[in-house]
Amino acid sequence: MSDDAAPAPAPPLPTLPPEALGGLAAHAERGWVEGLPADPVGAEGGRRSREVRGAAYSWVWPERPPAPRLLAASADAGALLGLGAEELEGEDLGRWLSGAALLRGARPYATCYGGHQFGAWAGQLGDGRALCLGSYEGPPLSAAQAALHGVADPARPRWEVQLKGAGRTPYSRRGDGRAVLRSSLRELVCSEAMWALGVPTTRALSLVATGERVWRDPLYDGRPRAEPGAVVCRLAPSFLRFGHLELPASRGEWGVAAALLDVSVERDFAPAWRLAGEGVDALSAEERRARWFEEVSARTLRLMVEWTRVGFVHAVMNTDNLSALGLTVDYGPYGWLDDVDLSWTPNTSDAAERRYRFGAQPLCARWGLSRLAHAIAPLAAGGAPRLSETLEAWLPAYERAESALLARKVGFGAPRAESAEVLRALDGAGVDMTLFFAALRALPLDEGAGGAAARAAHLAGCLYAPEELPAARRKRLAARREGLWAWLERYAGAARAEVAREGAGPRDARLGATNPALTPRNFLTQEAVDAAERGDLSPLWALLEALRDPYAPLTGRRASFARRRPAWALERFGCSALSCSS
Repeated sequence: MSDDAAPAPAPPLPTLPPEALGGLAAHAERGWVEGLPADPVGAEGGRRSREVRGAAYSWVWPERPPAPRLLAASADAGALLGLGAEELEGEDLGRWLSGAALLRGARPYATCYGGHQFGAWAGQLGDGRALCLGSYEGPPLSAAQAALHGVADPARPRWEVQLKGAGRTPYSRRGDGRAVLRSSLRELVCSEAMWALGVPTTRALSLVATGERVWRDPLYDGRPRAEPGAVVCRLAPSFLRFGHLELPASRGEWGVAAALLDVSVERDFAPAWRLAGEGVDALSAEERRARWFEEVSARTLRLMVEWTRVGFVHAVMNTDNLSALGLTVDYGPYGWLDDVDLSWTPNTSDAAERRYRFGAQPLCARWGLSRLAHAIAPLAAGGAPRLSETLEAWLPAYERAESALLARKVGFGAPRAESAEVLRALDGAGVDMTLFFAALRALPLDEGAGGAAARAAHLAGCLYAPEELPAARRKRLAARREGLWAWLERYAGAARAEVAREGAGPRDARLGATNPALTPRNFLTQEAVDAAERGDLSPLWALLEALRDPYAPLTGRRASFARRRPAWALERFGCSALSCSS
């Protein structure tokens, strides 16, 4: 079905020598496109925006940037491809990961998908500013790291190398296919921080300045500005989105949809099932597809629990931004809770409806799964009734998982009423989420008025003053904080009883493993963006280093990153508000 067998046209870009980047070209594998139909208009047919039918992807060359310069590279992400310090610091990396040069034999492509955006079907979307440079086998991973990355076979992990911002593709519509420094830097920081936090995610290997200016209107207010261009490189075993299946199903292109499903099953799920002895090879294609949906649902559930654990708001959970591998993908107008507000979203495009607010993310994920089920039901064993059973069980399963999570976040060995109430108690009380949960490890648990006073003093650094909060939250602050103190006394009593029963060690271990000391707050990233736009990359490097071990004790410069949101960030674009161009 693919035109892989056809002779590859000569690339219009330089090719790196075979020994470049540690000989990575020798580790290329056929990748995601194997067995999938290609756009009949080849790469030499140009980047003209068009409706692409009957195909899963289009061949497309990157647009060569005028003056690429490597700004940052993640050693941890580079290790996934077997790249060491020498390769990460050399000139070849910046050329390759900006689209200025290719590895030998590479045939870059952009994929075709659709999606529901803010609840409405948007038709064809596709990789408008992303393209895949190829797929490469990396060194073996531990079982834990394989699970975190969605890798099916830890002994033979395969990584798609994708550039974001490398130019136009047939799916760019009216866009230029470029990206800017602020958004690319945000993706680098957040991707690598999420991995360190233990949240399933795509990875970010590098940030490269392109040496050009890109026009953007970040607030959509008719005031565009020229910003420095950049390209970020992303890694994942697969970038398959729910929308990849939705689009061909919406067109009745069942052959394309079936091929996508079967490639995903075989590449990204079946190896793990075989290792677990599940006898997947004895199943029919239809049964494997139904099993695939069950696994996608389970991974999506885990992802929502993890987002809740660390206070992450994706803010644009359209079905084209939901990963079939259960990974956090597409770091656009994301945000991190500073003061806990379950109704908060930073996305200005969602300011009125707040569809993708923090407290609604599990419901949005379940809705996205329902759209995926609708798309693949004709191809799966049992059809719609079987997939509906999986969907009906999803929310109760999420509620159980969230209940267990909240118990661990407050140090309990099992759910209790006090743990179930914690987010509601914090909601609107002007409490910094990351600092509060980190402070629970040393919370005084003494009884009486002395104990209550000690707890209030201990948590004082976690509380925002009224003037540090948005005006809309100040009106209810006093009542919400009174409810918080009442909850805290109930919690302290329950924690005393648990410590008396099992000792302090288990509680301390649960709190330490579940609650990070640092998260990549939007204001921290904005500080790095502001400095980088002035030509100073040291704040970016310091932030990346601090976030590599977010659970470690706060010492030295790392301690400076653990603070409440500063006043300047309260209404600052890039902190409290972002757009889909972010």
